[in-house]
Amino acid sequence: MFTGIIQSIGEVIEISNESLTVSCKDVINELNISDSISISGTCLTIIEKNLEKSTFKVNVIPETLQRTNLGHLSNKSKVNLETSAKLGGVIGGHLVQGHIDCTSEIINIKNEGNSYVVSIKTPKNIARYLVEKGYIALDGTSLTIVEVNDENFIVSIIPYTWENTIFKYSESSKLVNIEVDLTAKYLENFYKFYK
Repeated sequence: MFTGIIQSIGEVIEISNESLTVSCKDVINELNISDSISISGTCLTIIEKNLEKSTFKVNVIPETLQRTNLGHLSNKSKVNLETSAKLGGVIGGHLVQGHIDCTSEIINIKNEGNSYVVSIKTPKNIARYLVEKGYIALDGTSLTIVEVNDENFIVSIIPYTWENTIFKYSESSKLVNIEVDLTAKYLENFYKFYK
């Protein structure tokens, strides 16, 4: 479980069909083998750690590469990193599982003074979960939806979040990982049984 507050930006050192190696000086000392880590919103398990090189390795499976944007990464790609939440710790964003619902592409980015307004194409399979002022995790970052319509949804990103996440490298047509608010999915499932 994660909170959607990105702790560091990592850089991909090596990627294959079975593993991903990431360099990250900021959080390497907090990591242990078998820990869960969110890589651009995707929950993965650390299988190796190299303190000298400030790198760690995770397993990836074909389904993960197909369902997320991790399959589009290459050497030197930047990724958002967050270590797993600790019981009793601060939840600065919202509860994020690290289970990606889908990917979608950025349509437009506008710098509007003290925020960046990002429009993302609305995937049909998650449209029912998107509500104005609701939570969404994009590449693992907890954000608030400011507008929703049939074609796209919009988030507004403050400068601090922009500068401390991979959003600062984003451009139109980039694929982002999307995880909708877990509460919405539970409520939908609960309703199915009691209608």
